[in-house]
Amino acid sequence: MSLIEEIDFGTPRSKSETMVTLTIDGQSITVPEGTSIMRAAMQMGTAIPKLCATDMVDAFGSCRLCLVEVEGRNGTPASCTTPVADGLVVHTQTDRLKTIRKGVMELYISDHPLDCLTCSANGDCELQDMAGAVGLREVRYGYDGDKHPNPGLDVSNPYFTYDPSKCIVCSRCVRACEEVQGTFALTIAGRGFDSVVSAGMQESFLGSECVSCGACVQACPTATLNEKSVIEIGTPEHSVVTTCAYCGVGCSFKAEMRGEEVVRMVPYKDGKANRGHSCVKGRFAWGYTNHKERILNPMIRAKITDPWREVSWDEAFNYAASEFKRIQQTYGRDSIGGITSSRCTNEETYLVQKLVRAGFGNNNVDTCARVCHSPTGYGLSTTFGTSAGTQDFDSVEHSDVVLIIGANPTDGHPVFASRLKKRLRAGAKLIVVDPRRTDIVRSAHVEAAHHLPLLPGTNVAVLTALAHVIVTEGLADEAFVRERCDWSEFEHWASFVAQPHNSPEATAIATGVDPKELREAARLFATGGNGAIYYGLGVTEHSQGSTTVMAIANLAMATGNIGRPGVGVNPLRGQNNVQGACDMGSFPHELPGYRHIGTDAVRESFESMWGVQLNKEPGLRIPNMLDAAVDGSFKGLYVQGEDILQSDPNTKHVAAGLEAMECVIVHDLFLNETANYAHVFLPGSTFLEKDGTFTNAERRIQRVRKVVAPRNGLEDWQVTLGLAKAMGFEMTYEHPSQIMDEIAALTPTFAGVSYAKLEEMGSVQWPCNAAAPEGTPVMHIDHFVRGKGKFVITEYVATDERTGPRFPLLLTTGRILSQYNVGAQTRRTENVVWHQEDRLEIHPHDAEQRGVRDGDWVRLASRAGETTLRAQITERVAPGVVYTTFHHPDTQANVITTDFSDWATNCPEYKVTAVEVAPSNGPSEWQKAYDEQARQSRRIAHAAEAAE
Repeated sequence: MSLIEEIDFGTPRSKSETMVTLTIDGQSITVPEGTSIMRAAMQMGTAIPKLCATDMVDAFGSCRLCLVEVEGRNGTPASCTTPVADGLVVHTQTDRLKTIRKGVMELYISDHPLDCLTCSANGDCELQDMAGAVGLREVRYGYDGDKHPNPGLDVSNPYFTYDPSKCIVCSRCVRACEEVQGTFALTIAGRGFDSVVSAGMQESFLGSECVSCGACVQACPTATLNEKSVIEIGTPEHSVVTTCAYCGVGCSFKAEMRGEEVVRMVPYKDGKANRGHSCVKGRFAWGYTNHKERILNPMIRAKITDPWREVSWDEAFNYAASEFKRIQQTYGRDSIGGITSSRCTNEETYLVQKLVRAGFGNNNVDTCARVCHSPTGYGLSTTFGTSAGTQDFDSVEHSDVVLIIGANPTDGHPVFASRLKKRLRAGAKLIVVDPRRTDIVRSAHVEAAHHLPLLPGTNVAVLTALAHVIVTEGLADEAFVRERCDWSEFEHWASFVAQPHNSPEATAIATGVDPKELREAARLFATGGNGAIYYGLGVTEHSQGSTTVMAIANLAMATGNIGRPGVGVNPLRGQNNVQGACDMGSFPHELPGYRHIGTDAVRESFESMWGVQLNKEPGLRIPNMLDAAVDGSFKGLYVQGEDILQSDPNTKHVAAGLEAMECVIVHDLFLNETANYAHVFLPGSTFLEKDGTFTNAERRIQRVRKVVAPRNGLEDWQVTLGLAKAMGFEMTYEHPSQIMDEIAALTPTFAGVSYAKLEEMGSVQWPCNAAAPEGTPVMHIDHFVRGKGKFVITEYVATDERTGPRFPLLLTTGRILSQYNVGAQTRRTENVVWHQEDRLEIHPHDAEQRGVRDGDWVRLASRAGETTLRAQITERVAPGVVYTTFHHPDTQANVITTDFSDWATNCPEYKVTAVEVAPSNGPSEWQKAYDEQARQSRRIAHAAEAAE
């Protein structure tokens, strides 16, 4: 194997459809109008020397290496900033150009430390390459690189270093921070010879606004910015393309390696979801793979109070299977079940639900995807006919107005957020509906046209009020509705939203949103051009989550914003394979492809393939399993890659359910919170150690490729096969590609998907079948999948979770950029530098009333429970609203959340909890007990490591 080399064309691709023909070094070439001479030359295989140019950012023209001669024109223009023209005759290599380039390189080298043999970028340095490319053999000005300004080495960032002595002031890092990431954290300080890159106002990288996305490191042509892993390990010598295992954006990366050691993760420019960009998690936070707390050997114990005992894989499988068989013989066929993971591959998830249905003989299978995005499936399938978003991420480049509701993309989906911010800087307008003033509301060179800071739980009222304005002011797209939707249903819906009680003025009492601001936002969305809606868990994790999704769909249809680039309804999925977990049939009532288990023809196709008879009755969801466990009828659970004790609501109820079970099997990387109640622990494999596919938020199916051998000995799909065989239901596959072939044979939307197609195309978006052999980037172009779009009445119903004298504040929760979900992975990386604990955001007014100061310990109590954490006083939240993240298990935010849920899907209402905040003396007794328990888990891990 070797390093995967990606061509750098020097300047971005032109999007013009007009073509021009020119001649470069005697060869004719035709390219789009607006293409630079540099890029045109590279397309025909001629690499013009360059230092300041790279195709990830716009041309700059400062290094003066890429000069060319153009017949009929004076001088030697820079090829990166000179566009092509019809009939142009260009020469890239003449005696004059050679002399100029050597002179320029002499100046660079005279000002650069010549420590190439010991430099961390030796062999991977563009300055070094260009010296050879221009034939530089001597430097007339000496080699005294010490003259260069050198404020000192900055090693503050945990992942990369900044060595200003090696900077050539090409500005590529500054431009990448501005144009690609959109943070504007870097600048060039000083003038002339004293120029030097500076983070913020000459701060350290760690102390500045830098978000550690890695764009600057990737752009740097020298060792000025370099990964600490490269400095420590050396230059990588081969690479494998795979897919990130964090959020639902689904970024493609090159895992660059030496032997079996990963050196760095470099965003892949051909990745269609991320287009060569990354965030701090995907780029740098992969070190958990080798963390000392990772469990690598199977373990069993008869009781949860017993110590763990390491065993072989066979003994673990046989013990788990014997316990499950015993439980079914004692309590009945329906007394066991399984939970799939949105962090695992499509193939692994498919096998778990197959094991439950065909091996356990019931449909007691559920997934964490239901506790976050099941309202998306219900709402969009009802209105549009499919259970997924309508667009690809490229679509945002065509949007004129973007409405974000219940999502915080700069923290939760940062790579998409960077693309969105770039579009906003180009002139698109933004509407944000969120209780908090998130970064996307106002940040560098980006400001929302309208921020509607609603009270948590009132999404439906706000969306219906927006629709009220659009309908009553005649702003609906009648032509679209008449052609594409059921007109009588639209009329019924329009008469509903037009009622006075749905006006912005009437709903303001409940929502807290300024009616004037809401009216202006509605007019902007209806008349501003291509309108796109993006939403997240702040929409779905409510008692009216499904209603809100349908209200969003109503709004998109009423304004004609469906079926073309730049528009659509786009759920921002939280985890890497939330979409795939849903697609693969992880719900108790649905087989893969969202087909009901009770449909005879559908069930029979699976029975024929699997060779068993399936139960046609839907099974239990997670909360129903826990209820049944407490009641004594559900006694065994297989949990793959999920920590329900930390992630599910009402922690006390989850713990009670787990404690009542007789055999809990946890299949994961670490001894998580759920493992405290487990009897069998099956060690899992990371995304770097397996083959398979993930499906991201835009329905894009992408390959996950094994980079290193699994440290635990088995990939996760092989673990499930081992358990199934011990249960007496043997599944025979040699490779995950065979599992995908079975999925394609049974699932109409995946019918054209195969590993061969994914290798050929890089990725595909379902539906991929005979009707769409290359996939479907944009859905519902000519018609909705269900035929006519369906308008649904969305009456606002206030949540049963109400504030009152005892609990006067509303708590809502979310994520932060550096951490991911329950933090099991990111807490075991250097990302803890940015977020060492969860804090409670509280408005200054509410804090003052309670005598709370910034940094104080506070008691956070609800009707369900209480915890303690430190306060952060901020105006990002409105009076009456408090907010926290849920990344650290010692905070246990879900001790607070109730068991209220969405009326249609049982998705928990995480985002609305009535609470009170009061000063506290520090961590509670149960938190101290947790800390001791965590220390015990670490001792187990360390003992196992020492034994190795």
